[in-house]
Amino acid sequence: MAGLKAGAPTPQALTVHGASRVLEVGFSDGATFRIPFELMRVYSPSAEVQGHGPGQEVLQTGKRDVELVNLEPVGNYAVKPTFSDGHDSGIFTWDYLYELGQKQEALWAQYVERLAAAGADRDAPMAPKAPAGGHGCGGH
Repeated sequence: MAGLKAGAPTPQALTVHGASRVLEVGFSDGATFRIPFELMRVYSPSAEVQGHGPGQEVLQTGKRDVELVNLEPVGNYAVKPTFSDGHDSGIFTWDYLYELGQKQEALWAQYVERLAAAGADRDAPMAPKAPAGGHGCGGH
């Protein structure tokens, strides 16, 4: 099945903590992670965030206060969160949630480095997406 490694830990409990903005995930191997919504949002596995290949990632900003408004199961292998900024195209497999939980300190550091390299502020609003066909088409 896509997104699952044989023998990989699976979630035994998922708890959304709205006030502290973390998703608590307890896995079958005994590991429990508290994954901040912001981390989930900036590392969403969607094409909108990750791009369509290496080097095409879209740096996410202004996500510190993002809320998790819905969490849908996807088969028996993943969840699809809906965030308060409308983003809902990321499918988080159990493996990916485990990786986010296990590596969150390194991922935070990487995110801060990417912000610094881009001269971007963590709390700056995202630039609006250009409308499809509305930019660079030579129609003006």
